[in-house]
Amino acid sequence: MTYESIQFKIENGIALLTLSRPDRLNSFTQAMHLEVRDALTRVQADRSVRVLVLTGAGRGFCAGQDLSDRAVDPGAPSVDLGESVEKYYAPLVLTLKNLPLPVICAVNGVAAGAGANLALACDIVLAAKSASFIEAFSKLGLIPDTGGTWHLPRLIGHARAMGLAMLGEKLSAEKAEEWGLIWRCVPDEALMDEAMAMAEHFAAAPTKGLAFTKKAFQASYANSLEDQLQLEANMMRELGYSHDYREGVAAFIAKRTPHFKGE
Repeated sequence: MTYESIQFKIENGIALLTLSRPDRLNSFTQAMHLEVRDALTRVQADRSVRVLVLTGAGRGFCAGQDLSDRAVDPGAPSVDLGESVEKYYAPLVLTLKNLPLPVICAVNGVAAGAGANLALACDIVLAAKSASFIEAFSKLGLIPDTGGTWHLPRLIGHARAMGLAMLGEKLSAEKAEEWGLIWRCVPDEALMDEAMAMAEHFAAAPTKGLAFTKKAFQASYANSLEDQLQLEANMMRELGYSHDYREGVAAFIAKRTPHFKGE
């Protein structure tokens, strides 16, 4: 597939996916969804990839859905927004959550609506100091989709989630870090350097252990303590047989840098 709405490359174990409609603040169209889906399919198929970095081109990360991409005039036929969520946004979130490798989001500017919740679906979120998060759905008579109603209360609690969702106020990157919505807020000029340094760290890390960490944390929301303890035992059993565990122990004992294969 030839990409027109995104930029994508794989290099040294790092997949870099850049939303690239800067004139529209990287808002989603159907064509952009299909390109992102194709890129993520390539990530899943390429065993050399050990980390994914997601960011945006220009002055914004993603303004959510491009409303001009579908008929919304009051006199026009109704649009099935549920179909849009089921066909595009929900599979996108689930793909990111289920990737067996770390997903870093570098929020370089405004992240609004589905764009904000796309960022929250990633494993680690870095944001430029000038970036902001806006749950803009209430201004259109909608609810936070793209996993927003699931992630927001879990990350920042019920009260703050309700305030963001119902008021639609802008949340600065600094406040987002303070609230625990994101991992870290960094100076604008340092954002991509820090994101790529983190990606390089993960590209040399024990990928299977990181993938299992993702799965374990996600399972914990539905599991009882007993079930979670059993899950931990099962995962530790499997990881204990891995090359990367043996290499990690050997390197620790020998006081040398480990060379993980990222099984």
